[in-house]
Amino acid sequence: MFQRSYPNLAVVTHVVNDDRRDFIVRREVRRTDFMVHGEHDDRTAPQFRNRKGRGPHKGRYDRSRRDRQRGNHSGGFGGPGPRSRLEDTDGDVTMSDGSQDSSSQNRFNPYGRPFRKGDGRFDRDRRQGKGGGRGGGGGPFRVGDRGGGGGKNQSGWYKVTIPHGRKYDKKWLLTALQNICSVTYAPVQYHVDHNRVHFYVDDSSVASALHKCSHKITDTDGYKVEVHVNKSAPPSFLLSDLKPEHLEHLKQCMAKRFDGSQQALDLNNIRTDPDLVSQNIEVILNRKTNIEAVIKIIEENIPELTSLNLSNNRIHKLDELAELVTKVPNLKTLNLSQNELKSDRELDKVKGLKLVELWLTRNPLCDVFKDQASYISAVRQRFPRLLRLDGHDLPPPIGFDVETPTTIPPCKGSCFGSDEIKAVILRFLQQYYSIYDSGDRQPLLDAYHDGASLSITTPYSTQNPSRSSLGEYYKDSRNLKRVKDSTIRFRLLKHTRLNVVAFLNELPKTQHDIASFTIDVNTYTNTLLSFTVSGVFKEVVVDGKSRESTMAFSRVFITVPAGNSGLCIVNDQLFIRMATTEEIRRAFVAPAPTPSSSPVPTLTAQQQEMLTAFSQKSGMNLEWSQKCLQDNEWDFSRAAHIFTQLKAEGKIPDVAFIK
Repeated sequence: MFQRSYPNLAVVTHVVNDDRRDFIVRREVRRTDFMVHGEHDDRTAPQFRNRKGRGPHKGRYDRSRRDRQRGNHSGGFGGPGPRSRLEDTDGDVTMSDGSQDSSSQNRFNPYGRPFRKGDGRFDRDRRQGKGGGRGGGGGPFRVGDRGGGGGKNQSGWYKVTIPHGRKYDKKWLLTALQNICSVTYAPVQYHVDHNRVHFYVDDSSVASALHKCSHKITDTDGYKVEVHVNKSAPPSFLLSDLKPEHLEHLKQCMAKRFDGSQQALDLNNIRTDPDLVSQNIEVILNRKTNIEAVIKIIEENIPELTSLNLSNNRIHKLDELAELVTKVPNLKTLNLSQNELKSDRELDKVKGLKLVELWLTRNPLCDVFKDQASYISAVRQRFPRLLRLDGHDLPPPIGFDVETPTTIPPCKGSCFGSDEIKAVILRFLQQYYSIYDSGDRQPLLDAYHDGASLSITTPYSTQNPSRSSLGEYYKDSRNLKRVKDSTIRFRLLKHTRLNVVAFLNELPKTQHDIASFTIDVNTYTNTLLSFTVSGVFKEVVVDGKSRESTMAFSRVFITVPAGNSGLCIVNDQLFIRMATTEEIRRAFVAPAPTPSSSPVPTLTAQQQEMLTAFSQKSGMNLEWSQKCLQDNEWDFSRAAHIFTQLKAEGKIPDVAFIK
């Protein structure tokens, strides 16, 4: 047995005598802490622990041993004797097939990237700029090469893609790119594909400049706009324009395929039509110019077409077919089977068609639905009149025919259910909001149950809430679309009347337009009354500054009986949003009365008599009657006229009639 020792590895050479009295040489790499009797190695670190024949060099040394056993080793097992097989020119055992020097010795790393010396054809081509890698070429501008090779872009065209570009206004996006692009560019064939935006440029310097614009534009939501640039074939409108003589042949071909008795046109697999092939005319309907030519021929010659078969034409997008909605308005049957439509969203482009029969079989989009029911539902959302799908009858659609101009009836006013409930609710609201709009909301403690709870909600919005007039309410909003965490949802609920009123005291001071209130009773029993109040309000002067914005609210009160014809709140749900233009226009038109328990006692006997008479004739209480007379300078006739007009317009609140 002979052993050679090295600082970083242990190679052991064995010479054994087999049964045939022949010598066999075996070399092994051993873990230095895996010792055999008679062997020695100074290194005992655990990282060298390795089972025999399991290390990274297993393949090489096993093959070496097998080769020697077969007599194929360069040392020649059929040579002069055992000593010649053991001789080594430098006394060392090398660990690689190639030569090594002290500067090129590398420990084997099974997880590292394979070492390449760079002397092969691949590396020579790469150094010479012959491609072979993604992006190709060795120039400073490298864009993705979907062609799978490098070299010059033969077409000279580049496709620019903006992921999620659908949400951007076209003018804003192109202007933003131009503002930071180092060269002027002219986008060609700007179009939207699903959520992406695409356009083309035909200059490499423009493509390079646009490529550098990626992640340098920030949109209104705070996201960076990505810009992807790839080498591309020319835009579709530049490809295979049909010549005038070709259009005439196409027209004749379509005439042969048209069935006048059924008003049906069969363009199935038209690219293989013998009449066109014999004339060496290629009509491919997934090309923009070709399908546009077909639609134009239909529009000019058979606009009353009711059935169109476009099956087996490799159609993968329906952008151009959108023109059928206006140019072929009577189309009822459309066959798109055996094409390459991948998403049901393509159907959105032709959903204006009033189809009763549609074929989509053998399109990839048919495989994306979990079951037949969801497939039918998705298609019927686009075509509610559909009666047949893929040759199968569908159940009659359930819907409403609202295509004819219909005047939506005006929204009805409050709904109370009974005069008794009406009186209780109006009295409660008048007392509640007279305190709520005062400077101190602490007396509202008497209106809430000991175990009451309250929540506030604002609309879900992606804009910065600090810029909105709802910013004061946003931080406490319990909008379940925004707040997903159950712990936070619970924390945003205000529990017990003390916490509820303390929270209400922190909200901005307000003035509610009681005349705008609409009240709807949801549920009432002997022990519970639930009703919704909707209206508008504005915030009053805060720190010397007035907030001009008018807001709308909807509030659900769940109450139980309390005291003598009173109500006690057990649950309060407040929703606040910005008011609409119409709500702002109508807000605070009727004068808001000053809450008081009795009319102001500074009236003359004549005024007191006039007030009593006006209250009896109008039906309003003394407080509102006095306000109406005062606003009309105690002119009874004019006050009566104004009252009649406002009442007819529904602008006098119900609280004005509570006596």
